[in-house]
Amino acid sequence: MTYAIVYSSKTGNTKQLALTIQAALPAEDCLYCGAPSPEALAADVLYVGFWTDKGDCDASVAGFLGQVTGQKVFLFGTAGFGGAPEYFEHILTTVRGHLPQGVTVTGSYMCQGKMPAAVRARYESMEESPRRTAMLENFDKALSHPDQRDLDALTAAVQM
Repeated sequence: MTYAIVYSSKTGNTKQLALTIQAALPAEDCLYCGAPSPEALAADVLYVGFWTDKGDCDASVAGFLGQVTGQKVFLFGTAGFGGAPEYFEHILTTVRGHLPQGVTVTGSYMCQGKMPAAVRARYESMEESPRRTAMLENFDKALSHPDQRDLDALTAAVQM
């Protein structure tokens, strides 16, 4: 069974997940690994990765998902705000909504990802509040992600 790994990565986090998937699966069955492209649609299984943009995948991945036909799909992504499985599931539900009806999603995986320093600077410029404190704490917690534990969990998820 052939597969393709399609991903969009603004900060490198999702690319790291994509390369982890590529290393976990048989190299000879990989037809494509890279940015959203119609050539990936020739594969039997699509591993589609995204970075979270306002609770959804970015536009390039959304457009690609709309082109999927009979392939099986495994979704993976990163989000700067992380830790809560409910939040990740909300994002995945939104992303699944870009797929045409009848497409089978075989699995999914999300983890927290580090954010650019400009995000921390924006948080620091906010008025002092419990929300600001929580956002700065989350930013600092995200700096180590995806970590080895995240990558091991992803590998286990795709090898099921």
